Amino acid sequence: MKNPKSILIVLFALFLIVGCSTSNDSNEKPPTPNAPNETSITVTDTDGNIYQTVTICNQVWTKTNLNVSHYRNGDVIPQVTDPTEWVNLTTGAWCYYNNETANGTTYGKLYNWYAVNDSRGLAPNGWHVSTDAEWTTLGNCLQGAVAGKMKEAGTAHWASPNIDATNSSNFTGLPGGLRYFYNGSGVFRAIGNYGYWWTSSEYNATLAMPRYLGQYLSNSYSSHDFDKYNGFSVRCLKD
Repeated sequence: MKNPKSILIVLFALFLIVGCSTSNDSNEKPPTPNAPNETSITVTDTDGNIYQTVTICNQVWTKTNLNVSHYRNGDVIPQVTDPTEWVNLTTGAWCYYNNETANGTTYGKLYNWYAVNDSRGLAPNGWHVSTDAEWTTLGNCLQGAVAGKMKEAGTAHWASPNIDATNSSNFTGLPGGLRYFYNGSGVFRAIGNYGYWWTSSEYNATLAMPRYLGQYLSNSYSSHDFDKYNGFSVRCLKD
């Protein structure tokens, strides 16, 4: 028979090992959470495009511009390249900046406001095109150099000087430009200099209210009334 004292010593040693192990487990740090403002969810549109999302001040935004060519119910949103036809539309349409498909990869599509307002739904199910008031909520929460906090940093896409651009909100606003009315037709302007995003908010029968960021803007994410035939980018907000 083994010495009882030896057995007690072994049991005591095991107790210490188990106790220390339990103590260490209880003090282990939890898995590293997602980076501030980032979320792990994605959203898929009707065409199968997948969008990363970002949470800013309790709002969940798509992190890139919309690039869908069908309404939520599957109906086609027509692509309109002709400049004169574009400015005479009173129904939904989209185009690429300069009618170049390659621009869609980076900046998404430009939509007129009629597409935004169509009852068939432009945003994916469970999402919507943000209102002007929701942009105001975002800006009030960010405070300070709001435009700088929303613009992608650097000059990979923005022209210099991209004033105060830190993208600390992770909104990653890009200067996708616009399509607007000039000399009787729809023309493209301001890629690299300005990013414009439609809101779902209407000003009157012919005007609606987009928001925009510019290379020289630091603390302003401006709101203005524009004709509904203008072509702007779109970001979506979770319902």
